[in-house]
Amino acid sequence: MPAELSLLETRVLGVLMEKERTVPDTYPMTINSLVAGCNQKTSRAPIISAAETEVRSAIDSLKSLNLVIESSGGRVSRYTHNFERVLKVPRQASAILAVLMLRGPQTAGELRMNCERLHPFSDISSVEGFLNELRDRSAGALVTELPRQPGSRENRWAHLLSGAVAIPEFPPGAALVSAATPSVSELATLKEDVARIQAELDELKSVVAGMTAELRLR
Repeated sequence: MPAELSLLETRVLGVLMEKERTVPDTYPMTINSLVAGCNQKTSRAPIISAAETEVRSAIDSLKSLNLVIESSGGRVSRYTHNFERVLKVPRQASAILAVLMLRGPQTAGELRMNCERLHPFSDISSVEGFLNELRDRSAGALVTELPRQPGSRENRWAHLLSGAVAIPEFPPGAALVSAATPSVSELATLKEDVARIQAELDELKSVVAGMTAELRLR
């Protein structure tokens, strides 16, 4: 990594990497769309409110590192990322890094789910394989595995593009409070159950409505 990036610089870079794959018709991006992407209220952690001048400053810094390229063929300047070429990482790995830059530390299961629109991984083990490669790079680690949180079943991963990650300290008894935290698989099962119950409820409402209409006709 040529230099440690600030939060806003990683946010700008992550937005470019995300939008290239999710909305290719509007890529390369204008400054206005970049500001909107940085300040997006969904799929972002932490949520920020960056001014256009701040985003421009971050772009200039990334341009000096060759991580962002400016093109001005139209009426306004547009920007593309050069992340994979500069850091020599495959597109699968850059999808993982983009999600970590945009959403903060996550487990391998969460990364697989949140990477779906950027790159569909076949299973969690494939995500873990790329995470291990990014951690064990001879050119320098780009991710790190964080200590397991109290009550958690899986370890979270974080990017190292902004330097070492601060490890939060948990007070005694935190494990008791967090012990009921569901895993990603449990959440997925819960969502399926809710969807099934909702479908059954809708079907029951339809039957009741039909019976009511039939009784009125008699």
